[in-house]
Amino acid sequence: MCWFEGTLAAFDTETTGVDVEHDRIVSAALVVQSAAEAAPVVTRWLVDPGVPVPEGAVAIHGLTDAYLQRNGRWPAPVMEEVARALAGQAARATPLVVMNAPFDLTLLDRELRRHRASSLADYLGAAPLCVLDPWVLDKHLDRYRKGRRTLTDLCAQYGVELTGAHDAASDALASLQVVRAVGRRFAARLERLSPAELHARQAVWHAAQARGLQAWFARNGTEEACDPAWPLRPSLPAAA
Repeated sequence: MCWFEGTLAAFDTETTGVDVEHDRIVSAALVVQSAAEAAPVVTRWLVDPGVPVPEGAVAIHGLTDAYLQRNGRWPAPVMEEVARALAGQAARATPLVVMNAPFDLTLLDRELRRHRASSLADYLGAAPLCVLDPWVLDKHLDRYRKGRRTLTDLCAQYGVELTGAHDAASDALASLQVVRAVGRRFAARLERLSPAELHARQAVWHAAQARGLQAWFARNGTEEACDPAWPLRPSLPAAA
C-alpha cells in the first residue's frame, strides 16, 4: 500500500494572529485516519490564551474572548497534551500532515517554551516528526499553475470538500484529504518515495520556494521576509 493510502495524521491550530513569536493558540486539533476510507479519529483542544483575541482573528475563526474564557482551558496543560499527542504519532512513525507547517509547528514550539519551559523537540525526543505539507507539495509538483494556494484553493483544485473552514478539526481533515489527493494525482512521482524521504525533500523544496518568493517581493518593492526554514523555524536568540 502506498503511503498516501495508509495511516496519516493531521494537525491544525487557530490563533490570535499570524506572528509565530508572539501570537497564541486558541484551538488545536489532531486528526488520525488509519486508511483512506476509515473514519477519522479527532482530538480537539480549546484554549483560553490569557490575552485578548483581536477582532480580526475572531472574524476568521469566531472564537471570542468570552467564549474561550467560558470553555477554554489554561494553556500550559493543553500544550503539554498537544505535544505528547504529536510525539505519540511520531513514535508510531505516522506521517503528520500540516498545512504551512512552519506556522503551526513554530507556534506550538513557542507556546511550549512560554508555558512549559520546554520545546517541541524536547517532547519528540529521538522520534522526530515526519511532516507532509500540502502547500509545499502542491507548489513543487504543480509549480506553474496560476492562482492562490490557500487550503480552500487546494481543496477546490483536488476535489476535497471543506466544511467549516477555519475550524481546526475541519481544516486538519481537509489538509489530510488534500495530501491523499496529491499523492494519487502525482503517484508516478511520489509512490516510490517514503514519507521520510519526502520530508527531507520538502525542506529543500520549501527553501527554494522561499528564495523565489523573496526575489519576487524584492522585484515588486516589498520588504516582507520569507523564512526558508521548514517545518519549524529556529528560535530567536534570547534578548541580552
